[in-house]
Amino acid sequence: MARVLLFGRFRDLAGWREREIEAATLSDLRSALTAEDADFGAALVGPGVQVAVDQAIVRDDVALGPRSEVAFLPPMSGG
Repeated sequence: MARVLLFGRFRDLAGWREREIEAATLSDLRSALTAEDADFGAALVGPGVQVAVDQAIVRDDVALGPRSEVAFLPPMSGG
């Protein structure tokens, strides 16, 4: 199971900060989250969203291991 971490507005939208979810790939994980809440799923693929798998930013779909950590990072703002 992947350990999923949410930060900023994602935590507020989902109503949780950390969960374990069964998924073989990052796209499977996004699909599972979208199936639970379409609005939240749409927010996860919005502009400026970054995803870190095992503390490394990824841009494409990647395989997830049984101990993978996936963090969804909202767009940064400020100056």
